[in-house]
Amino acid sequence: MKYVISNQVVLSRQPEGPFAAHISAFAHSMSERGYGLWSLKYRVRITACFCRWLVQKKIGVRRICSEHPALYLRYRYRHQRPHREDSAALRHFIEFLRLEGVILCDKRSARPKTEVERRTQAYEKYLREARALVNATIINYLPFIREFLKDRFGDGPVTLSRLCAGDVVKFVQRQALRLALKRAKLMTTALRSFLRYALLRRHHRGSGRCRSRRGQLVNDINPACDTGGASASVAGQY
Repeated sequence: MKYVISNQVVLSRQPEGPFAAHISAFAHSMSERGYGLWSLKYRVRITACFCRWLVQKKIGVRRICSEHPALYLRYRYRHQRPHREDSAALRHFIEFLRLEGVILCDKRSARPKTEVERRTQAYEKYLREARALVNATIINYLPFIREFLKDRFGDGPVTLSRLCAGDVVKFVQRQALRLALKRAKLMTTALRSFLRYALLRRHHRGSGRCRSRRGQLVNDINPACDTGGASASVAGQY
């Protein structure tokens, strides 16, 4: 019997396990983030398979952690070929469950957080506590910011004071080549929010010279993030 996830996605069978009830909300979140139809369907399918595997392994809500997607993919690849979206799809699902309060933050992982992860979490805290944004918005913003910081700083130190409009223009133009227009616009909105957050940190921590340049930096950064500006010439192709 087919199972309707949304008006865009239908599965061949009903999802199983304690997390199955959240797949529809996850699909809606991805749709809001501008994922194309094929990518949306694929991510929902692999998420449903992951949930079924959790049931088979008797892994419940209190036991699941960030290591389980990798364990599942290791099992999956014995029977199926890997796909480039596999890891990201399951990582986003775990992140979605955590932000929705379905599962707890993973405290069992021995791997220390990278600088990019720490900065992304600090930005998440700002959105949640200072801006009081809803979970759906936070879920939409964080992957873009993580990718942007990873692209700009790699595995090295993340120095927000070194960010400039040029960094944003280059990142937006590269990403827009592979994104639908709706998702490209969402990306620029997230980047604008993050750069204002970075400027706010500089304003509070910086010198008088830094504060005097704040207005000019805002003027430089806003066009860089504006879908009607430099990035629109790329995103507009879609």
